[in-house]
Amino acid sequence: MVGMEKSEFQARAPVVCTCMQLRKASRQVTALYDRHLEPHGVTVTQYGTLGMIRAFDGAGIGDLAEKLLTDPTTLTRNLRPLVRRGYVVLAENPRDKRNRNLHLTESGRNALRAARPGWEAAQREIAKVLGPKDGSALAGSIDRMLDKLTPQASK
Repeated sequence: MVGMEKSEFQARAPVVCTCMQLRKASRQVTALYDRHLEPHGVTVTQYGTLGMIRAFDGAGIGDLAEKLLTDPTTLTRNLRPLVRRGYVVLAENPRDKRNRNLHLTESGRNALRAARPGWEAAQREIAKVLGPKDGSALAGSIDRMLDKLTPQASK
């Protein structure tokens, strides 16, 4: 510990950084879901994106990015493999030629349906790890946090 006496370092109370805790948990949970979805050829990010496109068929990239709480550049990057595989098409917006609307193809719907058992297995594993009480509490806490932190335009 450069510039710090050992006793000084030990005397400080440990500080829990909520951001780091959430990021560590997110990496572990993402890895768990990815393991379950890998046999189906998708990642959890791809699975979630396909599900959101199914739910908001015809949405523009900006609108969908807002619903996913991400930026359009990240969403566009995440869409590339889905478009390449023929799961998603970007169609010209008839009202605004500069924008494209997202649509799930039949192949995309089939991929989403085929991956569902992997997603369900990951859900069960997380539920088992957390238990019913903590799982419900965590979901509620995350929902309340998102409600408070998400700008009104994204809701």
